[in-house]
Amino acid sequence: MTQATPSNPNTFSPDMPREMLGGLSPAQFMRRYWQKKPLLIRNAFPDFKPFLNRQALFAMAAEEAVESRMIVSKPAGWQLKRGPFARTAFPPLKQKRWTLLVQGVDLHLDVAHEMLQRFRFVPDARLDDLMISWASDGGGVGPHFDSYDVFLLQASGQRHWRIGRQSDLSLEPNVPLKILSNFEPEEEHLLNPGDMLYLPPRWAHDGVAVGDDCMTYSVGFRVPQRGGLAGELLQRMAEEFDDATLYRDPTQPATATPAAMPPALEAFAADGLQRLLAERESLACALGEVMTEPKPRVWFEEPESDWAPGPLALDRRTRMMYDDRHVFINGESFRAGGADARLMRTLADQRRLDARQAARASTDAQALLQDWFEAGWLHRVAAD
Repeated sequence: MTQATPSNPNTFSPDMPREMLGGLSPAQFMRRYWQKKPLLIRNAFPDFKPFLNRQALFAMAAEEAVESRMIVSKPAGWQLKRGPFARTAFPPLKQKRWTLLVQGVDLHLDVAHEMLQRFRFVPDARLDDLMISWASDGGGVGPHFDSYDVFLLQASGQRHWRIGRQSDLSLEPNVPLKILSNFEPEEEHLLNPGDMLYLPPRWAHDGVAVGDDCMTYSVGFRVPQRGGLAGELLQRMAEEFDDATLYRDPTQPATATPAAMPPALEAFAADGLQRLLAERESLACALGEVMTEPKPRVWFEEPESDWAPGPLALDRRTRMMYDDRHVFINGESFRAGGADARLMRTLADQRRLDARQAARASTDAQALLQDWFEAGWLHRVAAD
């Protein structure tokens, strides 16, 4: 079977078989496995070599801008500490049963960002980050389940995974981690470098390092919570909602129960919410802005050179999406139509424009690209 091997992972066709999915196409994977059942892929990345060694990972965990955690399992129980960590904060390398977790590595390293791009057969609105965990022999985070999908790629060493559908979700009491009390594994797999395991949400799993220097890359996905998302959208929409209508109650009678909420006021409030939600344009903009809002601790550097038209690429920290009428980038929304809309969608999907594509932008679109360049959201790159 012919495998797809283009240099730009964003050019993959959903129907093209991919070695990293065990010869399945993304379309087949999404139909058969996504949020349905696990998939073990042997040699998903042949001859895989970590792009970050242990020393570099530990150094990242010392940075204020990097989210990191350390988990140590001792006879007395589990310990959880949050970074940044001084080098002296780590246990000895030969001490068993401890783990370092470094979140959002894709925000800090281009090569990690490029690895994450290989999973863009899932919409960007769902793709979250690349986490790297290093563990000494026996290290892990205990049996648990996640509310999101995850791909677990073994980068170095070995990790023994036990997985299972879990009906009993009770947790260990008085533990700083969400560890299942009564884990019941159904399958066991030993992963070697280049092997990858996909798990749908709520599949319980327990990964334990076998030997020293075990490193695992975890590709996680965003799972908006309905109530939380609704709250964020309402807050954003309310800031733009232009309705100064004041409550009036000319027929309000005198009352002997002054603390009772007037039904008319409740109806007035409900009508206001309905009118707000009827603003579909505002809802679309709010959703795009929320889903492209940069993560905490993310900032962009101003360019060192002046703006000039040419080939462009989005910064690895930039989030860019679109719908039928808008383009969204880093928490901002813009109306877009015609050729400029097609150009901006290409930039969002491919995360780059060549010189010929960029030159086609209208004067207004060129001004936007310049603004984004000066904000550090995109960069000039060498021509392909």
